Amino acid sequence: MGSRHSVSKKLSLTLSATLVFAVLATAGLAVAAKPTVVRAGNVVLKLNGSVTPKALPRNRMAPITLRIAGDISTTDGSHPPAAQQVIADFDKHGTVNARGLPTCSAGKLQARNTRAAKRACSKAIVGAGKTRVRVAFPEQAPFYSTGPLVLFNGGVRGGVTTMYIHAYVNVPAPTAIVTVVKIKHVHKGRFGTRAIARIPKIAGGYGSVTRFAMAIKRNFSFRGKRQSYVLARCANGRFFAHGIVSFSGGLRIGGTVVRACRSRG
Repeated sequence: MGSRHSVSKKLSLTLSATLVFAVLATAGLAVAAKPTVVRAGNVVLKLNGSVTPKALPRNRMAPITLRIAGDISTTDGSHPPAAQQVIADFDKHGTVNARGLPTCSAGKLQARNTRAAKRACSKAIVGAGKTRVRVAFPEQAPFYSTGPLVLFNGGVRGGVTTMYIHAYVNVPAPTAIVTVVKIKHVHKGRFGTRAIARIPKIAGGYGSVTRFAMAIKRNFSFRGKRQSYVLARCANGRFFAHGIVSFSGGLRIGGTVVRACRSRG
């Protein structure tokens, strides 16, 4: 399913920006099987992903694997703005389950390459993938850098679940970039969880994420029972999510995601 729209900066879109979509998806929301393209001003976002298994129970949460991909570009080839913060509300029928899963801290991930980060928090890994960033220093030609992504469980405290997304890219020196995602339960009609992600500056603010692809999956045991980090159920054939992403320069893109699901059992 694909669509393309031209809208003003403050107008709500059918889909929110790529990082909003990623956060929603980590909460167990279904994603489109085919790419979806949206536009805000000259910013273009191409989103894709999948959920397996395709059919989910109606009355109980079940483990899922999420594969998510996104692309950010501009219509005129200029440097895209950098995402700074994401606020997202998502469906009460999807959730993240981190209770009993080993944890990692931000301090163990900062200033470490991918191998060292994985070695420091191997038992807390909940996903992996790749990312690409574009860096545009003043009076220099822009360049791209691609590097691995690793997702870590940060634990549960005071009803808030923390997840860390560790990226390691050359911008131009090899640099670890750690995005912190905070997830908590809310009671807001069809929405049951709120996620807030704050994305650190890349290359002193001159870098922007332009592409990512990741798979999120982690099964583990807790108190003698098999558990899954990401869970969902298909209660009424649809998932709802709403989010807003803030970019550098004041650009804000918000919108609602509605996705179909198939019930079993």
